[in-house]
Amino acid sequence: MSIWNRALSLVDRLSPPAPAHAHCDVPCGIYDPKGAQVAAETVMTMVTKMQALTPPGADADATAQLTYQNAVARMIAVKEIHAELVKHEVTVLWADYFKPPHLQTFPNLHEHVWNTLKLASRCKQNVDLEATKELQAAVDQIAQWFWDSKKA
Repeated sequence: MSIWNRALSLVDRLSPPAPAHAHCDVPCGIYDPKGAQVAAETVMTMVTKMQALTPPGADADATAQLTYQNAVARMIAVKEIHAELVKHEVTVLWADYFKPPHLQTFPNLHEHVWNTLKLASRCKQNVDLEATKELQAAVDQIAQWFWDSKKA
């Protein structure tokens, strides 16, 4: 043990540091539901674009077939990533930002978050425009509760 470590250890024994307490994993003020909202919007955009694609006809050449398949695959990949991002962002707000006092103000918060996470999974499993609209509305409700809690 170096002389500095011994000196600091002695100081700690003579005057123990006071414990620090925090209610968040990170400093207050950096949580924001915007990431979840943008991700939900991206899921809806990808589903809208996929539904608007016109598959090439049976007589289309290999390049046209591959171009279509590539476009669909890329849109699916983006949809999947952003649906998972919704789940991550909402879970962080739920687990790290919202606290027991918020449940008094927003009594169905737990159930709403759980249903939002299920909606995000549904959007990953399907190409369902209605589900993406429901997801966007559910995330917007969480965002509203978040901002309302900041005013309180």
